[in-house]
Amino acid sequence: MIERLSPPGVPIPRGPYSPAVCAGDFIFVAGQGPIDPATDTMSLGDVKHETRLVCQNLQRILEGVGSSLADVVKCSVFLADGADFHGMNEVYAEFFGADKPARTTVACRFSVPEMKVEIDCVAYRPKV
Repeated sequence: MIERLSPPGVPIPRGPYSPAVCAGDFIFVAGQGPIDPATDTMSLGDVKHETRLVCQNLQRILEGVGSSLADVVKCSVFLADGADFHGMNEVYAEFFGADKPARTTVACRFSVPEMKVEIDCVAYRPKV
């Protein structure tokens, strides 16, 4: 069974996609940019600020569908500038701690050129 989910209190999608899709035992979370869910606007800043906001959005979505960051098995990190790797990594580690998922990090261009980071993830959906 596939469920397309949009929990309350998370950023509103900017296009035709779901914030989270549950398929079997896994949750696929769409790429999250630095959107402040309180204002539903992009909150640009240095890579640490943006990474913190992105990770908080991932956390909100996962918790809204009955999961958590501890259940994440894979992340994909996209950086506008590879030189921002260390700053992103520092904040990312604050959120994932000992629960280190597999990860890929790539440098890319965004459709919003001022944006510095986007992260998506796949999490295991714990049985209740």
